[in-house]
Amino acid sequence: MGETATGPLIIGEEYFEDPHSVHARLREESAATRIVLPRGLRVWLVTRYEEARFVLADPRFAKDHARTNELAARHWTGEGDPVMFDQSLVRHMLNTDPPNHTRLRKLVTKAFTPKRVEALRPRIQEITDELLDAAGQGEVDLVEALAFPLPITVICELLNVPMDQRDDFRRWSNILVAGNQPELMHEAGAAMAGFLAGLVADKRADPGDDFFSALVHATEDDDRLDEVELISMAFLLLVAGHETTVNLIANGVFNLLRHPDQLEKLRADRSLLPGAIEEFLRYEGPVNQATFRFTTEDVQVGDVLIPEGHFVLVSLVAANRDGSRFPDADTFDITRPAGGHLAFGHGVHYCLGAPLARLEGEIAVGSLLDRFDIGLAAEPDTLRWRESTLMRGLYSLPVSLSDRGAH
Repeated sequence: MGETATGPLIIGEEYFEDPHSVHARLREESAATRIVLPRGLRVWLVTRYEEARFVLADPRFAKDHARTNELAARHWTGEGDPVMFDQSLVRHMLNTDPPNHTRLRKLVTKAFTPKRVEALRPRIQEITDELLDAAGQGEVDLVEALAFPLPITVICELLNVPMDQRDDFRRWSNILVAGNQPELMHEAGAAMAGFLAGLVADKRADPGDDFFSALVHATEDDDRLDEVELISMAFLLLVAGHETTVNLIANGVFNLLRHPDQLEKLRADRSLLPGAIEEFLRYEGPVNQATFRFTTEDVQVGDVLIPEGHFVLVSLVAANRDGSRFPDADTFDITRPAGGHLAFGHGVHYCLGAPLARLEGEIAVGSLLDRFDIGLAAEPDTLRWRESTLMRGLYSLPVSLSDRGAH
């Protein structure tokens, strides 16, 4: 078990357009399947809910960045160099195991407590209102008008990052997250690392009362982040702080527009909004495959024995469509009992920014529906999904907006 009849499944264009039907087939066949990623790395893909939770929480699936490069060389079938990231961007908590992970996470957790996130509500509302004012009426790309600028503005303000390089930052981020253009990735990684190193130096010389300054000067039991850890952590917070929420908002609105009955339910009863956000996350979550783990020994995953020293990717999107956990899993239902989905992961690496993402999603979608009647301005099957195994998101979402006459 664990391979298709013709050998490892090679991930390509068909997968990006419709991962759900590929996942459905793989879930039927096995708990984990050998696949080859677009650039040529061999990994195991886990697509069932129970096994996904197991892998996400079991310490035998490690995330030590130091061993990742060595294993990448071993499982590489592609052209060129498998090491894709600038090494000063990888030493963050998402790429480390306890006890180092515990130390890193402790230093950033303070910024994301529910109380501190809730304190951001008025500012998030203000940014949303400004963006919707600027969008006006008629046809707009909702990704450009709202889904991208809202979270990037919030995270840049939280970290006190200058907004004038936002477009550069977005370009670098898109290249690094897509992971399929090696010649551009080295350039984007070096540019991103240089940009973040400059920010760290600024905060060190002239700290403000922002969270990033606090991180640069943070001590916890006389512990502090070193230069590379700071650059890596800034990279993680900035990229994770906007890439995912862009997709949460755009995918969610897209699915509301494709299911008018659900849109009407939400319009009629705004108390359904928090549950709707959870269904957005479950049905078409922003992260498809969670980041790399590797086995530290042979591990049994469902019906498959995964050998020591192999990469394992968990598809959060696939686990959230597993009918053994979610009845009628392929049905979009905003009144579904919330909870249980894996969109934010599970275990020690559970998403630190989950409260912020939920808050931004609620404000963005609630405000959009308060102000506008909204319709899709393109045929659904003409919209293009990003060619990324990590992210599940649309390049653009053309919509038509008309004022509801109440503001």
